[in-house]
Amino acid sequence: MTLNIKKYVMSNFKKYGFILLASLSLQFGSGQYKMPHLEKTGNKTQLIVNEKPYIIRGGELGNSSATSMESMELIWSKLTDMNLNTVLTPVYWELIEPQEGKFDFSLVDDLIIRARKENLKLVFLWFGSWKNSMSSHAPAWIKLNQKEYPRVKDDKNKSHEILTPFSENNLEADLKAFQKLISHIKDFDQKEQTVIMVQVENEIGMLPTARDYSSLANEAFNKQVPDELLKYMQKNKEKLVPEFLEVWKKNGFKISGNWEQIFGKGLQTDEIFMAWFFAKFTNRIAKAGKEKYAIPLFVNAALNAPEKKPGEYPSAGPLPHLMDIWKAAGTSIDFLSPDFYNPLFKHWNDLFIRQGDPLFIPEHRFDSTAPFKGLYAIGHYEAIGFSPFSIESVAEAKKEPLGKIYDLIQQLTPTIEANKGFRKIEGVLVDKANPTQIIQLGNYEFTFKHDYTLNWSAGAKDEIWPMASAIIIAIATDEFYIAGSGIVVTFKTLKNTSLNAGILKTDQGRFENEVWKTIRHFNGDQTHQGRHIRIAVGDFEIQKLRLYTYE
Repeated sequence: MTLNIKKYVMSNFKKYGFILLASLSLQFGSGQYKMPHLEKTGNKTQLIVNEKPYIIRGGELGNSSATSMESMELIWSKLTDMNLNTVLTPVYWELIEPQEGKFDFSLVDDLIIRARKENLKLVFLWFGSWKNSMSSHAPAWIKLNQKEYPRVKDDKNKSHEILTPFSENNLEADLKAFQKLISHIKDFDQKEQTVIMVQVENEIGMLPTARDYSSLANEAFNKQVPDELLKYMQKNKEKLVPEFLEVWKKNGFKISGNWEQIFGKGLQTDEIFMAWFFAKFTNRIAKAGKEKYAIPLFVNAALNAPEKKPGEYPSAGPLPHLMDIWKAAGTSIDFLSPDFYNPLFKHWNDLFIRQGDPLFIPEHRFDSTAPFKGLYAIGHYEAIGFSPFSIESVAEAKKEPLGKIYDLIQQLTPTIEANKGFRKIEGVLVDKANPTQIIQLGNYEFTFKHDYTLNWSAGAKDEIWPMASAIIIAIATDEFYIAGSGIVVTFKTLKNTSLNAGILKTDQGRFENEVWKTIRHFNGDQTHQGRHIRIAVGDFEIQKLRLYTYE
């Protein structure tokens, strides 16, 4: 009996063993099962890197800072001094493929090697066909051969330095370069996972008209709207963003016809048409990249101003009112992201997440508000991460508030990720115009106010108040971490409003090797004799708070 079993196993191993070994090789030998990826937790999305949840404490380099390692030499220390864990840096098509079909990845490799040395991760930004709408980073051999690689034309038949997405030659050239880049990243980096995401193109959009008027574009404009888009619209009719739904509704919810027959005549139709072809072009590039190495890929948007018309802003980019177009066409794109040079931070983020999508902010003006908005995004939106632009522009990196905020986020990351997606985390953002924010968490209502609302605060009478922010995390029914700067917090109970809420204990401390260490126990003047929690403007703290109720 034992002998027969042994013979059976040996004979069938010859038949099936290679299949098992091949399967194990795919799972373990290639390392693909460990690659950076997105994972749903509760109602939010985590970025997983090296098999652990990861929050991007990012900074984006200026456009030309990473064109040589010499130009980067003085930058690295600034990045680590500000407690970054991730650098967003361009990869330039013109530099990696200076001659058609001849690739040079030496700069890419040098960036990866140095990032590893500095214990930093990288998000590469593919400056391929489009960077801020323009095709400025296309190689010379593309730019000098307009017949082979055509450009867009405006309504006056004038060409612009924007490669048209209607050209198969343009697509194939970009696709081949991007696929080579992604293949190289896999071969060079999949074990270490230094490169954790890639942005495909940069701030795509059509200028100075809402759509391309080249002959290829005009031909496409007169054709039927693709069935792929129409099926998406019908399937998701109840979920479409209201701006797009209204355009379709206004023209009678038609389900066959050309672009003007479906959406009517006007700039909105020109933009929808253009968005579809920008998205299809970008998706084919993303798909080709993922076939080689399926790390997360995203696209970013230059936000439109409400008083501007398509073409006055970069028309047809991955904007909230066009999100359904980009989703229908962009099945290999993981998410869409906003770039912020617009003060309406909450407004735009709300639009980007209204269909349940994750939030990542790859670019924000590096101004005095950026650190506090970053903390708010990670608290309120439970964002994948945040990244100010031109991060290297600071003079004294160690003094930057961004570094102090990032230090708090670094300490709290395991706690944030353990509670992410389960309505246990909130963020607060206050200033002089909006000095109060009320949130409900667990059994309590928290009233957060700006520190300067206390009339004895040093800056209470100042004309301008600095922005302040905080994150609060519920770790038990009556226990919370509150971290940030410039806030005062009071409490009341939600369940039995006849009871008072009081501070049972609050400690200032920090996490060391993911273990909480109390530095000071706060009471007396520090809690206004038990009335509130306070983190003054200029202080950056974590406090562990335990509340209780009394009659």
